[in-house]
Amino acid sequence: MSEALRVVIWNECRHEQQDEAVRAVYPDGIHKALERGLNEYPGFSIRTATLDEPEHGLTEPVLEETDVLIWWGHKAHGEVADAVAERVRKHVLEGMGLIVLHSSHWAKVFRLLMGTTCSLKWREAGERERIWNLAPSHPITDGIDDYFEIEQEEMYGERFDIPEPDRLIFLSWFQGGEVFRSGCVWERGHGRIFYFRPGHETYPTYRHKDVLRVIANAARWAKPQVRLESQCPMTEPLEELPPRPCR
Repeated sequence: MSEALRVVIWNECRHEQQDEAVRAVYPDGIHKALERGLNEYPGFSIRTATLDEPEHGLTEPVLEETDVLIWWGHKAHGEVADAVAERVRKHVLEGMGLIVLHSSHWAKVFRLLMGTTCSLKWREAGERERIWNLAPSHPITDGIDDYFEIEQEEMYGERFDIPEPDRLIFLSWFQGGEVFRSGCVWERGHGRIFYFRPGHETYPTYRHKDVLRVIANAARWAKPQVRLESQCPMTEPLEELPPRPCR
């Protein structure tokens, strides 16, 4: 029997502490809602971490034992220590998977890995979102129909300032008329990255069966293909070289 996929769900967990409306939707935090939802799928070993833990719960030993990191942030991106963001980036480049949710498009680690502003248009008006499946043969869309809908969500609109995705998985349409590249994948170094748009804190999006299925599929897809430490060694030639000419 194969070993369980080791997943860490990271949540800044500030809205839930400070906003009663958010606490009513996620009384024990978005990270715990995601943990419960993903535990419905077999093969995961899940732990959680939050911003206010020492080193944000993402110490070197934790990341060494993480196959896939799921990241949710919104209002406290600037409070993430640069050293921790760089540590996460290093582990992604060495093979750890990263799933970036909703407003984590502005997370330090995502912007470091993308190399762009990752800015976008937005509007919070409780609009219907229709998410179109553009890649029905991709592992991330396993079990997902041509589209699914979320009755109320925050709108994100183009232009989304990201590098061209290796593949566009989902495209969202919003009731107000905008569209958005809501599911994108990249490889950076040896690691796989998936950005998935849904998940505003005032709506119960992380209890939506298709949203949870996509995240579970993405975790399996993003699992490490290899874990190789980044190095830049000087190496000896494999074959004998002729003597260097005198100058």
